Amino acid sequence: MRRNQWLAAPLGAATAAALLSGCGSTDGSNAGSGKGVVMGISDKVKATDPASGYDPGSWLLFNNVFQSLVSFPKGGTTPEPDAAQSCGFKGSDSKVYECTLRGGLKFSNGNSLTAKDVKYSFERTLKINDENGPAVMLASIGSIETPDDKTVVFNLKTSDATFPSKIASGAGSIVDHTEYPADKLRADGKATGSGVYKLDSINDKSASFSVNGSYSGKAKAKNSGVTMKFFNEDQAALKKVLESGDVDFAFRGIAAKDIAGLASQSGDQKVEVVQGAGAEVEHLVFNVNDPVAGKLPVRKAFAYLIDRDALVKQVYDGTATPLYSIVPAGIASHTTSFFDRYGGSPQLEKAKAVLRTAGIKDKVKITLYSTPSRYGPSTDQEFQLIAKQLNDSGLFEADVKSVEFEQYEKDVQDGKYGVYVKGWVPDYPDADNFTQPFFGPDNVLHNNYDNKEITGTIIPATSAKADRGATANDYSRLQDIVADEIPLLPLWQSKQYAVTRQNVTGLQWSLDASTVFRFWEISKG
Repeated sequence: MRRNQWLAAPLGAATAAALLSGCGSTDGSNAGSGKGVVMGISDKVKATDPASGYDPGSWLLFNNVFQSLVSFPKGGTTPEPDAAQSCGFKGSDSKVYECTLRGGLKFSNGNSLTAKDVKYSFERTLKINDENGPAVMLASIGSIETPDDKTVVFNLKTSDATFPSKIASGAGSIVDHTEYPADKLRADGKATGSGVYKLDSINDKSASFSVNGSYSGKAKAKNSGVTMKFFNEDQAALKKVLESGDVDFAFRGIAAKDIAGLASQSGDQKVEVVQGAGAEVEHLVFNVNDPVAGKLPVRKAFAYLIDRDALVKQVYDGTATPLYSIVPAGIASHTTSFFDRYGGSPQLEKAKAVLRTAGIKDKVKITLYSTPSRYGPSTDQEFQLIAKQLNDSGLFEADVKSVEFEQYEKDVQDGKYGVYVKGWVPDYPDADNFTQPFFGPDNVLHNNYDNKEITGTIIPATSAKADRGATANDYSRLQDIVADEIPLLPLWQSKQYAVTRQNVTGLQWSLDASTVFRFWEISKG
């Protein structure tokens, strides 16, 4: 992650020229109700400035402290107006996107939020272009016009129908132009936004948020504030404080075996597990220039032999689900192209036949590369199981090498590995975010795969269609091509979990495919 870094619901149709209309309270009456809640989280908040943060903890902060022009509604993956009253593409080529702001928008410091702040926020992120920031998501912006205080017009360099989804993420956070330098990051660790909450304090151990009384929008806070406690990947410590009642709920960081154990407890226990859809995926990637993995019959044999059900059961205790395409379930245009071709259980005879037909009679010697320092300690265990599945077939002689992430990334980029692991957490819930980064120009796989139909026809066509429902056939074709040529092999997609005390409700609204964690939906009895 973040988002669009490697880690470990259909979109609604809309015409290109249609404007989305927002509704809801705009009177700023959002004092919050109910008790404050305390959450435990394994992630750090690496940045409080939206021009820099590109990690799960930072985007959690951004989603609650800052507003975007559009945002994802709870349970939905189609952006709706937020700071904007309406937004939409003008014309049919998805190159001009216009928004009209709500009236009465204010930052938590009392300053008015106008089109000037919107323009400033996007241009600032692009100008700073921080290596740890989301500027890459805004690369399609050519220029921004503000004909008046409430109107913002984005002129895009190329057709980009996913632009609304991109700016509905943390990358679209709007800052006060009077408090953020134009050419450098804010250095005081504070955050000034117009979102539902304001940041009161933050340090290495915790962050405190209170309800922003100046907020104007559709959300209604169901608590009086939120405290985040950071556990820096200490899963045992996070579980302990949850069970003791020192935190009200835990999000991200409870070990898979502990989630499975807690989920199996009866309803009268002190804690319960809330489950939602997840869009994090993991793939086995093949370097198509490798002398062994570069052979399509070898890759097909992998596809016939790997038992995904065993992986998610034995390694991840059922906290993930088998994945049979590059676009995960819950994202529009998802298909099961790998299942359709290679089945859902090992096919030994078919694997043997594909190798023998290609003249490969000896055992295939191959090394699988893993990096637990990036994707978690279960990654090595998972790859050992994959190697065992291959070896038990009698067709492979596979072993596993575990490499620290810094060296691993360098070696992948240098083309030194034939087979390696990659995981992905999306920036926005659209099939584009599971395809273009993998197969477009300068893709993140570094596996030397290039299909001209994908890069020259399908990606440009899907990028231009503001009606995302109209992309289904293109994405189906793309998924079929990948399943036929196997530059990667999908393994699993995650489920999202929060583990909570029984008097906490509303967490289900933060566990959907949008990956937006909504403080305001959480209440404590």
